Amino acid sequence: MTEENSVEKMRGPVNTKIKLTIVRKGQDKPIEVSITRDVIRVRSVRSHIEGDDVGYIRLSQFNEQTTEGLKKAITDIGAKVSQDKLKGYILDLRNNPGGLLDQAISVSDAFLQKGEIVSTRGRNAEETQRFSARPGDLTSGKPLIVLVNGGSASASEIVAGALQDHKRAKVLGTQSFGKGSVQTIMPLGNNTAIKLTTARYYTPSGRSIQALGITPDVLVEDPSDTMTRVREADLQRHLENNRIEQKNDVEKGKEPVAKPRSVPPPSPAEQKPTDFGSKDDFQLTQAIAFLKGEPVKSQAPTMAQAPKSPN
Repeated sequence: MTEENSVEKMRGPVNTKIKLTIVRKGQDKPIEVSITRDVIRVRSVRSHIEGDDVGYIRLSQFNEQTTEGLKKAITDIGAKVSQDKLKGYILDLRNNPGGLLDQAISVSDAFLQKGEIVSTRGRNAEETQRFSARPGDLTSGKPLIVLVNGGSASASEIVAGALQDHKRAKVLGTQSFGKGSVQTIMPLGNNTAIKLTTARYYTPSGRSIQALGITPDVLVEDPSDTMTRVREADLQRHLENNRIEQKNDVEKGKEPVAKPRSVPPPSPAEQKPTDFGSKDDFQLTQAIAFLKGEPVKSQAPTMAQAPKSPN
């Protein structure tokens, strides 16, 4: 049975019960579990105070509640730290795969006073759509750092690109995924439809996100990230980016901004994945240092290049 078929069998009316029989490694007999069906609401926003003067806000995805959750997080931080003491905010979009476009626009708008946030451009000029910010920065212009990595995609890249282009925030971390295309579902009748790629996303300065992603202003590696990152550009038949600058850079032999690690990352057995927002979060500690005007390290000490032998 496929996963889709399994899920379809488990679905049912809210508040009704279902019994699952689970075979688990290490258990001699199947385990029976009774659960009650309900509507699952994912909490997409978490926040806390770093030290006593930095507001940390993590967005795990862009769903219907994200903007309201962001506003509440900003209010909660403001209630705990006075404006004169608050150094700034860190908006964590790492491993955020995206979600709803309108939420990406409203999240960006929360930090901007004016200007374009994102545009979508199709084959024909008349298909272009532009989305702009309305007056009112909920953080009163406080310094802002946006954290991204190879798992930051789509709506996350729209937010990071808008705040970066308007110089409202510094983007810190590693190159994002590069999902900058718009898909449209077109019904064909008889309960069938076709999904077509119909447009590209562009940041306010006119950069296409597709297959390139967002390049951080400050490159900081995650020492625990042992995954072999697959980005949009690695996928077969991906929509290519037609930015002229990319071609010119290659012809001029320029180095890419996001440089690879100087040494291989530790193996999964040597390093546990980072718990984003924890005290062991190296990228977060560097973002805090940047906010406070302290030196920033691009790599953790364990990732530094070993001294070369005299021979």
